[in-house]
Amino acid sequence: MKKIDLRFWRNPRLRYGSVSTLLLCLALAALVALNALFTTLENRNSWRVDCSFNSLTTYSDQTAEVLAQVSQPVVIYALFEHGQEDLQLFALLDRYCAASDHITWEQTPLSLNPSMATRFAGGSSGGEVSTDCIVVYCPGTDRFRVLTPVSFIGLSVDALTGQYEISSITYEKELTAAISYVTQEKIPVVWMVQGHGEVNADAAASLTELLMDNHYDVRFATLANMTLNPGDLVVFLAPQSDLTATEQEKLMAFAEAGGSLLFAMTPYDPLNGSTTLPGGMPRYREVMRLYGVIPLDGMVWASSGSSGAYDGKYRYNLIATLEASDVTFSQMLGGLLQLPMSQARALQDPDDSLTSPILTRMLSSATATYLLPVNATSIAQPADAQTGPFLLGLQSVRITATGEASRAVALGATSILTSEEAHSNADNREFIVRIVDYLVDNESEDLSIAPKVAFRPMLSADALSLGSIMLVGLPLVVLAAALIILVPRRYL
Repeated sequence: MKKIDLRFWRNPRLRYGSVSTLLLCLALAALVALNALFTTLENRNSWRVDCSFNSLTTYSDQTAEVLAQVSQPVVIYALFEHGQEDLQLFALLDRYCAASDHITWEQTPLSLNPSMATRFAGGSSGGEVSTDCIVVYCPGTDRFRVLTPVSFIGLSVDALTGQYEISSITYEKELTAAISYVTQEKIPVVWMVQGHGEVNADAAASLTELLMDNHYDVRFATLANMTLNPGDLVVFLAPQSDLTATEQEKLMAFAEAGGSLLFAMTPYDPLNGSTTLPGGMPRYREVMRLYGVIPLDGMVWASSGSSGAYDGKYRYNLIATLEASDVTFSQMLGGLLQLPMSQARALQDPDDSLTSPILTRMLSSATATYLLPVNATSIAQPADAQTGPFLLGLQSVRITATGEASRAVALGATSILTSEEAHSNADNREFIVRIVDYLVDNESEDLSIAPKVAFRPMLSADALSLGSIMLVGLPLVVLAAALIILVPRRYL
């Protein structure tokens, strides 16, 4: 057998060239390994600096406080297809995981895991499972929240066109609220009564979203299908027909056990009878009367030419004045004295009796207001019209025969809870949350996380100064450097 001649290895060029190649390969392999290592550490510890103009992948102190309190595992599923990732959202998820050892996330394409759609369907999850969704799940509480792409978009109204347009991104706000929701030990249930012509789920979508963001489990159902517990809240949003005897009995038993009620009405509700419902709603009125709530007929209007009684455009868009109560005290302490209230019904003003129920005024109209029947042919103020101020909001505490404290709030306008205009007002949103917190005796967590600007703002006149300095200054610096180098050499 012929031996292989290895004398070619004795060539110094070849020998040293092979070593150099080997060392180069080892160096490249080491660099690749170091890059992979530091990339992993970077993602795990969130070392990457956020250089975006809106700090989209950076979270606030409120989020840091929430993450520090997470004490049980939370799994976040990003249902994004490969190649269609939202890198900014993923970077923010990396920061959440770096801040808490209890939080993990994984990309789970829905096409490869179709069972996710059924696993996280239904309930008060916040949205339907689909591609590009985020699912925040806590195995310990078996509670989840589905965040759709729409959840992360903030809208505002264009003053010129009147159209809604994207103005902000709410990644942090929605993720933090979802984590706080799924890890909370107990979630109060808010039951929205249906079956009597009340405001439905679609019309109350803004109210539902607000309450869910503040960790309430919102459910729409008929009274017959409700499983009521004393810590729950039952909400009536302008019913148009009366309760049945069975429904009234169930509601009274709930109230006697310490349950809470929220009555919201409009001037058009046939509480005391109408052409469509001549007998009125005596059973529903009887439940309200237990809490000292007696609605008056008619709509409250601001007097023509009055100042501060309405918004200056439509005289049924009242400016309600806050009065000191458990619900309004914190907002009044912060300087809030008035809230808008549209198409309101007046309530009978209670006396100052300290016996049960204990009644406290919450909202009232201005003095320059009057009551007018809803079927009036003219909105002019009659000479004999009942004049304001009128009671528009009432807080009530009733001590039951068993010694339980049952709470109720009555509002003369449903619009203050459900209209888009009301939910565009931050003070009004806080007012709604304060009402529900009071009724369920709950101290909600304040997650007032500011959304991030969606688009880079355009240059303004104030922003031109830095640009002008850069535009003129850089050429001057280059010219000065050239002169320093070239002038000494001019005679060389």
